[in-house]
Amino acid sequence: MSDANETKSWNERIIEEFRANKGKVGGPFEGASLLLLTTTGAKSGESRISPLVYLADGDRVLIFGSYAGGPKHPAWYHNLRANPRASVEIGTRTYDVTAEEVTGAERDELYARQVAVAPGFGEYQEKTDRTIPVVALRPAGEESFDLG
Repeated sequence: MSDANETKSWNERIIEEFRANKGKVGGPFEGASLLLLTTTGAKSGESRISPLVYLADGDRVLIFGSYAGGPKHPAWYHNLRANPRASVEIGTRTYDVTAEEVTGAERDELYARQVAVAPGFGEYQEKTDRTIPVVALRPAGEESFDLG
């Protein structure tokens, strides 16, 4: 089985567990803040769902393009750059969102906050030569996230 097929199968299991348990999953993500990000494929135009750890930051949530320290940015990152409109599932709620990459000193400060919460993200940055992107997701319109 290829790495892409293994990742797809892994993600499908997490997505199924997330939806069956009102946003909660076990295994390596037990207790983590997890969301399901649905993007539009940059090349295919098809919907793509990615389970991702997030960090709440005021009126936005932050996601991190770590790809577990892999050499390339994850597909969802490229999809958001092509089309910043997406949706996220957090718990039992779904939100339409707009994505914006965070850069510079703000990116560094926010990534450090994520490393403090989840030290594995520090290891991911050490494993790769690329700067791991930080992407802020804000609800579209007047809605706000219910992260309670």
